[in-house]
Amino acid sequence: MNKIDKSLLEQVSDLHKISLGAFNIRKNGEVLDRKSTKEIEIVKKKDKSGIDIFIKKDVKNKAVHIPVIITVGGLNDLVYNDFYVGENADVTIVAGCGIHNDTNETSTHNGIHSFHLAKNSRVRYIERHIGEGKGEGGKILNPITKIYQKENSYMKIETLQLGGVTSSVRKTFASLGDGAVLNIQENILTEFDQTAKTLFKVHLKGKNSRVEVVSHSVAKNNSYQVFKSDVIGENECFGHVECDGILLDNARIVSTPMIDAKDSNSSLVHEAAIGKIAGDELIKLMTLGLSQEEAEKLIIKGFLMG
Repeated sequence: MNKIDKSLLEQVSDLHKISLGAFNIRKNGEVLDRKSTKEIEIVKKKDKSGIDIFIKKDVKNKAVHIPVIITVGGLNDLVYNDFYVGENADVTIVAGCGIHNDTNETSTHNGIHSFHLAKNSRVRYIERHIGEGKGEGGKILNPITKIYQKENSYMKIETLQLGGVTSSVRKTFASLGDGAVLNIQENILTEFDQTAKTLFKVHLKGKNSRVEVVSHSVAKNNSYQVFKSDVIGENECFGHVECDGILLDNARIVSTPMIDAKDSNSSLVHEAAIGKIAGDELIKLMTLGLSQEEAEKLIIKGFLMG
């Protein structure tokens, strides 16, 4: 791996931690390196591009990293990854894609991830996206996440996209069984003429199932963001969707939270707030000696990372 490869891997998937567990590194549409462990087995798919990840029952405090990096222009990468998490397992899965494009040709990565959580299993899923490079070619990332949770399983999703991505369309679909809990935290920054669209659709099928979606987004310059959520309560359940956005310059954010209570015992809530940085926050920081630009950056960082 060269310096660019290592830098991308460090940013999207904590390269220095990969040796501690199972991993699969994908570069420019091909497998660069792969490692299974006795607790986590990674198997290449036979019928299409991608891998199956089998996490054994009762596995605790283990991690698997599946980063993708692209360092060429003109690539359209498509990969299917399926995760099978055994009963009572408790694992961390770190994914994400970094594109470094110095050409004038667009490169795209489409990652389709399906998660199958068995009874009482727990997953923390971290997905980071970045784009960089001096070329004018696009850096496009379109992830699709499908989640199937069995009884009393828990999944926490943390997505982070902090600039550099020309265009992204993120789709998440979930179906929750009895007592299952899904927690989603999305953080997105767009700049210049970049666009980002996210769609969450969650079916709360099981009794006492629960979902919480929190989206923090910042749109700068002429960038454009769309947030859509659709939570369907089909049993005694709870759902909460919150979308908070900060606008700067001529940017635009459109938020459309939807809730559908198909059962009278469903409790569903949605909230949305979009606006500029409060003037008193800027003034407070500027009195400490920061410029307006420095103050804005600090507020944005705290909003997205806090």
